[in-house]
Amino acid sequence: MNGKRTGRVAARWWAGLLLVCFTLPALAQTSPTAINWTALSTEQQRVLSRFEQNWAELPVERQNNLARGAERWLTMNPDERAAAQQRFETWRSYSPQRRDRILQRYRDWRNLPESDRQRIRENFQRFRDLSPERRQELRERFQRLSPEQRQRLRDQVRSRRQRDRN
Repeated sequence: MNGKRTGRVAARWWAGLLLVCFTLPALAQTSPTAINWTALSTEQQRVLSRFEQNWAELPVERQNNLARGAERWLTMNPDERAAAQQRFETWRSYSPQRRDRILQRYRDWRNLPESDRQRIRENFQRFRDLSPERRQELRERFQRLSPEQRQRLRDQVRSRRQRDRN
């Protein structure tokens, strides 16, 4: 009886150890720690000064995103900062619905296999290599298609891609 009990205790101990070993790294990746305002560099504090008063109340993920963003901002040259500022102003001008659609497309993109993302990048580069006139012509042709025709075209491309993979 004592041997069985010892075996069960050992099995539970090993199971607990394995659980800790496999869950702690995942928790560390998904649960960033809060950042104390004073732990930020002077430059980061300057960039993030408008958040100083309520920094402690910000969600931990937001603190980490802001700190990383400030660090990136500090490494940019003036032209890159101007471009980033323009993109931010454009983003702010979008409706909440449009921003949600863009964020969903980004999440969808991130969930694609790397091979699909690479294929899309290559196709986009081929499109960009076309003359502006040819790109415009293709855009106009696509816009003139009915929703059903667009779907058929997408289906044809998918089946062609599938055939090429096999």
